[in-house]
Amino acid sequence: MKHTMLLTILVIVLLSVGCTTTQKGSGIGAATGAGLGAIIGHQSGHTAEGAAIGALGGAAAGALIGEQMDTKFCPTCGRSYPGNVTYCPNDGTELRWKE
Repeated sequence: MKHTMLLTILVIVLLSVGCTTTQKGSGIGAATGAGLGAIIGHQSGHTAEGAAIGALGGAAAGALIGEQMDTKFCPTCGRSYPGNVTYCPNDGTELRWKE
């Protein structure tokens, strides 16, 4: 059981290497949540259930954080846009990454 869980976590982390920021956040959150959930679940004899619940919660939280990191803003008008937009549709100013 331990080896299967470790292998699953390793695969999730490796798959998240070349993805978008949202997908990376989701993968890393799922792996972290699964690990912590397994540790907590192990205390009550429910390791697999704890890992599954932790992975779901971690994936959701990681995706939300990753999505916020993948946005740009217009320094002129202050509006936010997705990371794939280069220039502000309002005034044509080049967008900057949010830090």
